[in-house]
Amino acid sequence: GCDPSECGACTVLIDDVPHYSCSILRHAVRGRKVQTIEGLATPDGKLNPVQQAVYDGQGFQCAFCMTGFIMATTGFLKTNPNPTRAELAHGISGNLCRCADYNKILDCMMNAAELARRA
Repeated sequence: GCDPSECGACTVLIDDVPHYSCSILRHAVRGRKVQTIEGLATPDGKLNPVQQAVYDGQGFQCAFCMTGFIMATTGFLKTNPNPTRAELAHGISGNLCRCADYNKILDCMMNAAELARRA
């Protein structure tokens, strides 16, 4: 990991709250619910709404930041399932995209919010 908590690519959910895994020691999460991107899909392979929206919208170029944005959005939508575009942008703003394709990413994440509400 990087440890300075700069990009957000390593975001995981700890008790449904997004955290940078590079800055959390393992003993700090003992007994807590830790969810990684690999745990978002159902056991039968059905993608969660945020993953599906990214797939549908082809939301990333190089995809280095993809997991961080997906996890941050998943956590954010648990507390605000019907965000405005500005609220969602602010809620996931700790993630950086090397390709600077923020508009397309935000389009996908807004679609994710809609898919999650329908689920």
